[in-house]
Amino acid sequence: MTPADPSATSLAAHTVREIIEASRYLVLATADATGRPWSTPVYFAHIGLTEFFWVSSPDVTHSRNIAQRPEVGIVVFDSQAAIGKGQGVYMSAVAALARDGDSARGIAAFSRRSVAHGGREWTSEDVGPGEGMRLYRATAGSHWILAKDGQPDHRVHVPLS
Repeated sequence: MTPADPSATSLAAHTVREIIEASRYLVLATADATGRPWSTPVYFAHIGLTEFFWVSSPDVTHSRNIAQRPEVGIVVFDSQAAIGKGQGVYMSAVAALARDGDSARGIAAFSRRSVAHGGREWTSEDVGPGEGMRLYRATAGSHWILAKDGQPDHRVHVPLS
C-alpha cells in the first residue's frame, strides 16, 4: 500500500475511520516539562477523524502534562485482535482544555457517544471551571496505520481530507 496509489489511500482512510468508530478508548501519550513520558487510556468521542474529546480531572498526570507540553501521541486500536492481526491508528496531535465553542461541540459529541455506549449524559455544567472534571480536546495533525506488507512496524501515512 503506497500513499501515491489513490485506491490504497482510500482503503487506508476507510480503515482509519472503522478503527476510530469501533473503539471506545484511545491511548494518550504525554510528557512532562522534562520529557518524562506518561500514557493512559481515556474514553473518547470524536468529531470527524481529527478532533478527539475526553473528560479528565485537571489534577491527573496526563492533564498536568498537557498543561506543560500540549504535543501528544494517540493510538486507537482493538486490544482484543488476534496476535498478528491487529491494526491501529497512530496520531500526532496537540491537546488542551476545550475552550468556548469547542467545549459546547465537544461535550455534545462526548455526551452522545457516552449515552450510545450505555453511559450517562454530560453537559457543559459537568465540566466547567470549578468542577472536578474538565473536557479536553486533541486535534490530530497526522495519521498512520501499519502496512500489512510483511515488514515489521512499517507505518503508512494516511492523508485525511
